[in-house]
Amino acid sequence: MPWNTLLLLTDPAHFGVTYTINPWMQPCAWAQDPVGHLAAARRSFQSLVSALTAAGARLEVMQGVAGLPDMVFPANAAVVLDHLALLARFRHPERQGEEQHFQKCFHALMKRGLLDEVAQFPPDCFQEGAGDCIWTLPAAGSGPAMVNARHARRYPRSRPSLAGKRPRLSLFRVASITSTSVSARYAVVRSFTTPRRFQPPHLLRSATSWHPKI
Repeated sequence: MPWNTLLLLTDPAHFGVTYTINPWMQPCAWAQDPVGHLAAARRSFQSLVSALTAAGARLEVMQGVAGLPDMVFPANAAVVLDHLALLARFRHPERQGEEQHFQKCFHALMKRGLLDEVAQFPPDCFQEGAGDCIWTLPAAGSGPAMVNARHARRYPRSRPSLAGKRPRLSLFRVASITSTSVSARYAVVRSFTTPRRFQPPHLLRSATSWHPKI
């Protein structure tokens, strides 16, 4: 890990599995032992904090909010690069309440000089941060580039897409490629991210036409 890396974490005090927005969320299983599961989440969080700190990272820990259990996944909050943050828009109503809290957090980081600019996708454009956009490792002599899912995971084709939203993506001043989820059923299909000029063809095909079966 690069020295002095700054990472955002969310305290798991309000974590829980209380609704289902993908096939891996099982509220019934959580309800069998909510106290034990929450205790395990807290232990895992402390272990993660210890490991990241030992690796030399700086940590920003924001407080969770009651009724918003998935705030413990702050990677979904924004796409961040070079002190620029592009805040997410969540499709599912269960997560949309997170947006105002992450917005407040990122603007506070900007006021402290840790970010230079904070922008956000328009309300009709769903995109869930780093979960739908991954930065590549730069090749020698080049900067990073990204691929951003045209329809992020779980988004039906009828929803507004990222097509035509390049001004938002241009915040990062890097090349981007958009791809489309083939079905709203695919709960964890992520965009494949790599520079256009360095992308192996099989990855590009995966990004645009891979049809996993669930």
